[in-house]
Amino acid sequence: MRLADKLISMRKTVAIGFLGTQLDYGGRGSQRWQKWRPTVGLCQQQDLVVHRLELLHDARSRGLAERVQLDIRSVSPETEVRRVAVELRDPWDFEEVYTALLDYARGYAFDTETEDYLIHITTGTHVAQICWFLLAEARYLPARLVQTSPPRKKDVANSVGSYEVIDLDLSRYDKIAQRFQREHADTVSFLKSGIATRNAGFNRMIEQIERVAGRTRAPILLIGPTGAGKSFLARRVFELKHQRQRLEGRFVEVNCATLRGDAAMSALFGHIRGAFTGAQRERAGLLRAADGGVLFLDEIGELGLDEQAMLLKAIEEKRFFPFGSDKEIGSDFQLIAGTNRDLRQWVVAGRFREDLLARINLWTFELPGLAGRREDIEPNLDFELECHAREHGEQVRFNVEARRRYLDFAGSAEARWSGNFRELSASLTRMATLADAGRIREDQVTEEIERLRRSWSAAVPVDAARQVLGDDADTLDLFDRCQLNTVIETCRRAISLSDAGRKLFAQSRRSRKQPNDADRLRKYLARFGLEWGRVSQVAPEPVLHTD
Repeated sequence: MRLADKLISMRKTVAIGFLGTQLDYGGRGSQRWQKWRPTVGLCQQQDLVVHRLELLHDARSRGLAERVQLDIRSVSPETEVRRVAVELRDPWDFEEVYTALLDYARGYAFDTETEDYLIHITTGTHVAQICWFLLAEARYLPARLVQTSPPRKKDVANSVGSYEVIDLDLSRYDKIAQRFQREHADTVSFLKSGIATRNAGFNRMIEQIERVAGRTRAPILLIGPTGAGKSFLARRVFELKHQRQRLEGRFVEVNCATLRGDAAMSALFGHIRGAFTGAQRERAGLLRAADGGVLFLDEIGELGLDEQAMLLKAIEEKRFFPFGSDKEIGSDFQLIAGTNRDLRQWVVAGRFREDLLARINLWTFELPGLAGRREDIEPNLDFELECHAREHGEQVRFNVEARRRYLDFAGSAEARWSGNFRELSASLTRMATLADAGRIREDQVTEEIERLRRSWSAAVPVDAARQVLGDDADTLDLFDRCQLNTVIETCRRAISLSDAGRKLFAQSRRSRKQPNDADRLRKYLARFGLEWGRVSQVAPEPVLHTD
């Protein structure tokens, strides 16, 4: 018999758990009392009084839930059973189950002053058990876990079974948390190809991408200068999702800057025979090829407005019309888009659809160029040499002085790295190819530095003002435009706002009692509606946008 002090306790015990559609069934009539039923057994324990049971179930199991409620009432009249309808299309879908339980937890009126809470993890899918664990560990649910077990074979007369309360604060569960952290760290390292990057902002961004890639198939937008690694990162996201069996299709990549006119429509959406002159046979198109996989549209800002409209429909409805066809076809793909443009400015200029930007801007990540991650040059140097060794079967290393000199130059403000990581890779490939006996010497580094200097000095002058202002640059006087171009180019070669200010105001600073070069530069840029992050290759910090 249960202890009287348990019955009259001021604090009440509340259990929360899923209905076990198989285990809680237990047979019919008197037969069901001969089988172990975990939800009923939880309410029959001699030293545990469940004052209230929150029983979660879907609409299809309403009849079983009512029967379990009646059975609990007959064996534990002090237990109030509340049936809670929870609709899950796929109880094995982690994102759906976690979202549903998180919403339930946020909407529940917990009273920790007078009630103790237990989460029954014996019933429900393995996905539900994991979600319960994560929510309890994160304190969305101020509860301990309780696990029920069937009676031992020797105790045939007992259909109640036993239970164990799991306290997540116990040190015995530290190994579980440590393993979870190790797996998370391994995944982040995978996205970076094992490169031990030292830029704190970039590492935080990769951690966010890891979470997004594992939990959703919503579009991802990668922003960054050419050569910053957008294509490389998109492929790693695909490989990660494929490893986790979240998709089965292919990785399809296309540079939208190469698509023009009818060829763009045909390449993306396919065409039927005779759709245009020269269309001798049907073409499937890249969207159909990416069905079940990932479609990476690099330089998405270069797409025409008609293609943008069709792409929006394909993203939202998973269906589209091939060029020249009046019959829709389907393709369920995840879109990853890349651009080096300011798409908001292009929306204002009428060159990009606002509704498409709103659709692909759910998860937007800014990748800084190499000049914004100079501390990562050294680990990327080692990574590129390892790639060269795998490709050519020859290990190449720097001499000590050669390595020091190259890193000193590569990390200096003089090194423009206008081609970003792609240019660094080419530089290392040249030195590795010319190295004798697998050693890069100091004289080879000297030659490579001079080669880079000539390349940057001979580059065609860039209209930097047009790059950041678009057509608005044409409204400037020639004097202002030339001055702004010089300022922007200086900013791109600088390692910070203050560094750029010191270069621009080196002479006038001497006549000022309290010089503030960074503030002067900031105010100058503001005259043109510009900020440091838009004019430099050094992003203040990689940023995750969720609007």
